[in-house]
Amino acid sequence: MKSNLFKTTTLAASAFTISASMVSAGGIERRADPSQILFQKGKNYLEFSAATVHPTVSGDPLPGVPAGPTGNITNNYESYAFGYKRDLNDRFSFAFVVDEPIGASLTYTSPTAFLAGSSAEVSSIAYTGLAKYRVSDRFSVYGGLRIVGVDGDITVISPVTVSSPYSLSVSKDYQVGYLAGIAYEIPDIAMRIAATYESKTEHEFSDNTGTPFHVEIPKSFTLHAQSGIAKDTLLFGSVRWREWTKFRVQPSDFLTLVPGVGVVNVPIAGGTSDIWTYEVGVGHAFNDNWSGAATIGYEKDNGDIVGNFSGTDGYVSYGLAVSYETEGWKVTTGIRYTDIGSADSAITSFTDNDAFSAGVKVSYSF
Repeated sequence: MKSNLFKTTTLAASAFTISASMVSAGGIERRADPSQILFQKGKNYLEFSAATVHPTVSGDPLPGVPAGPTGNITNNYESYAFGYKRDLNDRFSFAFVVDEPIGASLTYTSPTAFLAGSSAEVSSIAYTGLAKYRVSDRFSVYGGLRIVGVDGDITVISPVTVSSPYSLSVSKDYQVGYLAGIAYEIPDIAMRIAATYESKTEHEFSDNTGTPFHVEIPKSFTLHAQSGIAKDTLLFGSVRWREWTKFRVQPSDFLTLVPGVGVVNVPIAGGTSDIWTYEVGVGHAFNDNWSGAATIGYEKDNGDIVGNFSGTDGYVSYGLAVSYETEGWKVTTGIRYTDIGSADSAITSFTDNDAFSAGVKVSYSF
């Protein structure tokens, strides 16, 4: 029983790793909290994961807006991650993770849309070094440094945008952040509660006049929990908060004509609310080789007026994962359907949004 429960525990970690790549939590987040690799078993542990995401976000103009339907504004994308962990002894572990924490890919391809021809591409890469110290059989502390690089290309074509089309291209800016956490474990029942804080990173770019502006990738807090609840069966979940109200892309030379107000400098994109993301799942080991898990994810629909490069507000997701393990190798595959919440921007009502995702994670312990 203990062996199969352990296998289910590692499946739970794999299921969350894959599902984390399958939806943009809080709008642009693609992966969250890389620290849990520190709890993987084996003196040496390697993992690689990849996911493909196929979202659909579309809408119709609000009454009085002289435009047609937007069509699907979101592009398909892929996400990748690599990690390595090593136990130096019974107390110290180190890990290194490369992933893509945020991203966005949108295009207004419909010629009838109010923003026809507008697009946004945001990419990132993060290099995270981690260490964990086991204080006792049940308590451990961990932390590390992250180097995060962010870049983007944005084009806005709009009747109310001054100097339309407005184009901005910013090269990758690297900044250093950190994370820190504490965990409590009861190994006999595969119980673990881990809390992780991730700091913000503040990136400096320049607009087309050379004037600098800052984009903050906000801080976050994540609580992970898991426990065996029956023979070969594990309950697992997480709660994550991120301060998305601090996220804002606002170059000073981007000017918009607001009726009744005049020409103002408004953000091209930005967060409207802080976001809470919830995940829960159940995993079961069928035998020594095969395990399966089901997950549900949730973000509240806050009812915000969202940006035109967002079009979403909250979601409910449903995922399935299956894992095969033998002689140190493990392969986990997963699929996920996400019912993305409807939202209104200043000009468009976005409805009937969803996404289909699939991912794979390959790991090796030695």
